[in-house]
Amino acid sequence: MNTSPANASQALPQPPLGGAPTDPTPEHPVPAAPPEIREARHVPLVQVIRGGLVEGVHHGSVVVLAADGQVIGQAGDPDAAFYPRSALKPVQAVAMLRAGLPLDGELLALTAASHSGQQRHLAGARRILAQGQLAEDLLRNVPDLPYGAPEREAWLRAGYGPSRLAQNCSGKHAAMLLTAQLRDWPLEGYLDPAHPLQQLIAETVEDLTGQRIAQVTVDGCGAPLFAISPHGLARALARIATAPADTPEGRVAAAMREHPEMVAGTGRDVARLMRAVPGLVAKDGFEGVQVAALPDGRALAVKIADGGDRARMPVTAVALARLGVDPGLLTEFAEAPVLGGGRPVGSLRAADFLSDPSA
Repeated sequence: MNTSPANASQALPQPPLGGAPTDPTPEHPVPAAPPEIREARHVPLVQVIRGGLVEGVHHGSVVVLAADGQVIGQAGDPDAAFYPRSALKPVQAVAMLRAGLPLDGELLALTAASHSGQQRHLAGARRILAQGQLAEDLLRNVPDLPYGAPEREAWLRAGYGPSRLAQNCSGKHAAMLLTAQLRDWPLEGYLDPAHPLQQLIAETVEDLTGQRIAQVTVDGCGAPLFAISPHGLARALARIATAPADTPEGRVAAAMREHPEMVAGTGRDVARLMRAVPGLVAKDGFEGVQVAALPDGRALAVKIADGGDRARMPVTAVALARLGVDPGLLTEFAEAPVLGGGRPVGSLRAADFLSDPSA
C-alpha cells in the first residue's frame, strides 16, 4: 500500500553517499573546459537511395575511440556542444548508484532505459516505486503514450490515454524518486537542477565525460539535460563499459548487457545490437543520438543533425566495424530499406565518412 512521502522516508535506511572523490585522482581527474557552443560543422553521413538515385542525405557527426581513448576515426564536429538526450541515461544511473540506489539486474537496466512500454517495463517501474512505498502520482515525467508502436496501438485499443508510467522514461524517474527518498532529499522538486540529486548527476556527468557541462536545459521528460560533446559522451560510456563489476559504473554495464530488452524493448534496434555484439553496451537518444562501448573501452558516439532516427544504425555499424567488430555481426544494422508501394526499392547506406581518419 502506498504511503505518504513523510512516512515512506522512514521506511528505508539511508546509505552513505558514494559520489566521485572531491580531490582529483587519476581515475577522477579535474574535468576539462566545457565544449564550445557553436553550430556544429556536420558532414554527410548517410545517403537515402531510391531507385538508384540519391534522394536525400542525413548529415551528422561521429567519433570513434580506441581502447586507450585516442580518436581513431571521426567525421563532422564531435567536439561541439550538443544534447545527448536519453543516451545520457546510463550516466544518470551511475549517479543514482553513487547515492546509494539499491537496484541491480533488470530494474537497474530499466533505470537506464527508454523503454517501449511493454507490461514488464510498467511492472518494473511499479516495483521500483514499491521499494519505497512511493505513489505513482509522485512521478513528474510528462504523461505520454508507450514509445513502442505495437505497445502504443495496444494501449490505445484498450482505451488508455497518456500516462506518466507509460512514458518511456518512467523507470529513470521512479529511480530518481527512490534515490531522493533514500537520501532524505525532498521528493517535490526532484527535477529542479538545484535539487541535490540533480547536482550529483551533474557532477557525475562531468566526472565520466571528463569535461565541464556547457549548458543546462530541460529534456523531453522534464529532467535536466546537460550539454556535453559527442566525444565526451563516448568517453563516459567507455568508463562505464570498462569499470570493475563492483563499482556503480560496472553494475550499470552488467545490467544493460544482461537485460537489453529492459533498456529498450523487444525488437528495438539497440536491444538487438547488444545481443549481436558480445559485451557491447549501447544506448540511443532522441534527435538521432547513439553511443556504444565495448568491454575494453573502444567506443563511439553518433549525432544525426536532422534528428533522423533511421540514420543512427547505418552510421553505428560503420563505426563499430572501424573498432574491429566482425562486419558479419553488423549486417542487419548496416542498411535500412527504402520502400515504394510496400516493397524495397532502395536503402539507407552510410557514406564513406571514415575513409580518412586524419581528416
